[in-house]
Amino acid sequence: MAMARKRGVARPSARKRIFDTASELFYRRGIRAVGIEAIAAQADTTKMSLYRSFPSKDELVAEWLRDHDAKFWQTWDSMSQKHPGETRKQLQAAFALLTKHVSDPAARGCPMANAAVELTDKDHPARRVIETHKAKLRARLAELCQRMGAREPALLADELFLLMEGAQVSTVLGVRGPARNVGRAADTLIDSHLPGGRRA
Repeated sequence: MAMARKRGVARPSARKRIFDTASELFYRRGIRAVGIEAIAAQADTTKMSLYRSFPSKDELVAEWLRDHDAKFWQTWDSMSQKHPGETRKQLQAAFALLTKHVSDPAARGCPMANAAVELTDKDHPARRVIETHKAKLRARLAELCQRMGAREPALLADELFLLMEGAQVSTVLGVRGPARNVGRAADTLIDSHLPGGRRA
């Protein structure tokens, strides 16, 4: 009986099992390919329990992306704090992490970008999450480029943003070779935008 109680305490809540299962399935298989029944079955729960935790599949998708957004910025801020006042190193750390991600055979690109391809309805609750996340990323890059003293910080931010997005898409396409060079490409690009090609 004591062991049973201990196992019961250790078992995650139905909501957490549903969320974790859905997050994995959405990322690995895609949003449209995963139904409520499959999520409930793999989470070892019922559709009724799922709908008690999340009003709809759309809201479950939005919650998954909100969670990804929060974790993404926690990681970014943690990296930045390791290089206080060193803008170039902060950017290099971001691209190093991206290189590590796209080199992982299990990676399927960016969850936000992947979801955006599937969710074309502008009223979908996840669309605002996606658009806000990408806008914040572009703004953060622009801020770093400005602080670094780039001649055209807005243009450099656009180019770095496109490098990041392109590397992620390459992994989805199964072309990982170019994506592994994203850090070197970013360094070359940054040098070309600094006065005299200097390294900040």
